[in-house]
Amino acid sequence: MIAPFVSAPGNRNESPLLRDALPQVIRIAGEARLDLRDTVVSLDGVYDCRSNRKAIFNRGMVPNINPNPRGRKRTKRGRKALFDLAIFKERFRTIERVFAWEDKFRRLLLRFDRISQLHYAFKTMAYTMINLRHYCGS
Repeated sequence: MIAPFVSAPGNRNESPLLRDALPQVIRIAGEARLDLRDTVVSLDGVYDCRSNRKAIFNRGMVPNINPNPRGRKRTKRGRKALFDLAIFKERFRTIERVFAWEDKFRRLLLRFDRISQLHYAFKTMAYTMINLRHYCGS
């Protein structure tokens, strides 16, 4: 599990934060000696914009983003963007499982921390424990 943390105010949309998080994902993967080229990045429709797709593509990864019609009455012109529903459904099951693992940590379930860095520190500890449990056995 690679989880970069980008701090932002609570009233911001998370779509622009992807472009700040991608370099951190690449850095973390490089430190773990993981090659992310040709991996599929599957995201919700909220991330469906040209700049997000381009940022993922420029890092050698394949974007699999659910198209968001955004109130369009006609289909968008041009080449259709790649979207594989089977990959998206598998991602949904995987992400929901990770959220369920995260919910086992009571401090993260209800966020009482006012300082976002403290909240992210506890998230890092939770993800470390999840990884240890996964790779080292129960």
